[in-house]
Amino acid sequence: LKRWGLTFQRPDKRAVEQDPEAVRVWHEETWPAIRAKAKAERGEVLFADQVGIRSDQVTGRTWGARGSTPVVRRTGNRFSVNAMSAISTKGRMHFMVFTESFDARVMCRFLARLVGHFDHKVPLIVDRHSAHRSKTVRAWLADHKDQVELHFLPSCSPELNPDELVNADLKRSLPHTHRARNQTELAAETRRFFHRRQRQPHIVRGYFGGRHVRYIIDE
Repeated sequence: LKRWGLTFQRPDKRAVEQDPEAVRVWHEETWPAIRAKAKAERGEVLFADQVGIRSDQVTGRTWGARGSTPVVRRTGNRFSVNAMSAISTKGRMHFMVFTESFDARVMCRFLARLVGHFDHKVPLIVDRHSAHRSKTVRAWLADHKDQVELHFLPSCSPELNPDELVNADLKRSLPHTHRARNQTELAAETRRFFHRRQRQPHIVRGYFGGRHVRYIIDE
């Protein structure tokens, strides 16, 4: 197999429901148009996504003696928190941590917080979650059409969103310090992660260097 130029790899995952034509249109038409409009208006495009963090989540690996599996001690109670974040190629990051389920009301709250940090219209790119496309959110956007404009990625295409890499980074980072015994402590740990990344714009910019999201910074 090596002589044939093959290597042993972990394959990328793609949803069978993904429409390749929609992805092509996004790359060749939709995204270039969004980028050009933002540049003409001196705006700053942000990509956003939400993520859930559970107390019993175990990710990543660590060193251990051969034949002896390392043990991570944590609470046996089950609880979770959710977060939503938005990032830009300039290294900007905004976030909100919350304990309720993600729905249209939470989305409107996040949008209201987000636009408060800008003095110009914000082009915001999200996936096609039902809350993003809900009647409540559409009504909110209509009342704030001079502050934010929502754009939707193709269905079932998380690899096109660099904020997915933020979520993966969060889940990798938490196990190293994860000692939360209740929901309040887990929320505090999650906020600490986001505050740390806000002080590290070079890492935020680095999310856009991922193989599948490099199209965002390629001219």
